[in-house]
Amino acid sequence: MTKPIRVLIADDHLIVREGLRLILETAEGIELVGEAADGVEAVQLAGELQPDVILMDLRMPEMDGLTAIKRLQATQPEVAIVILTTYNEDDLMVQGLKAGARGYLLKDTDRETLFNAIWAAARGEMLLKPEVIAKLLAHAAAPETEAEEIALTEREQEVLDAVACGYRSKEIAVKLGITERTVKAHLTNIYNKLGVDSRAAAVAEAMQRGWL
Repeated sequence: MTKPIRVLIADDHLIVREGLRLILETAEGIELVGEAADGVEAVQLAGELQPDVILMDLRMPEMDGLTAIKRLQATQPEVAIVILTTYNEDDLMVQGLKAGARGYLLKDTDRETLFNAIWAAARGEMLLKPEVIAKLLAHAAAPETEAEEIALTEREQEVLDAVACGYRSKEIAVKLGITERTVKAHLTNIYNKLGVDSRAAAVAEAMQRGWL
């Protein structure tokens, strides 16, 4: 029997935590292991409870979510972090993805999207909703003129586009008619060029550069 996905909630609003708790308790294959009311508590509980996925609010007292993400990436990089956000936090959302979060959820998201995001994050993938991608693309700043000039090959761009659409490496290989090993090699090249180390960070950086 597959072990349930262990989830930790980090949000300073009690009503948000209670709502998420009620939803998660109805999900098969997901186990809520703890709740944190601020970033400091989130980092502490992550070390104690060893969750698979953390649902992380960005605006919290004591330590904000962005700082907590950076701390956790340094100490527990295997933990998948999904940002809890609202539409007016696009800047922080992009920063969170670049810091290592594997995805994001709007706080008014539906139950199915919540479950899918948690499952995707636990698999090391990122689930991107089209309307949120559109919001990020509209908000993404143009690359700074002094930034180092880099460019992706046509194949690397195809791989990046597929990643941004939520395709897994195996699916990208089938889609492009190449091996999964080649897909991973292209991803490594993309990460090196963008100075990132995850799919989410690559998508966030590419959005800011206007590549998606």
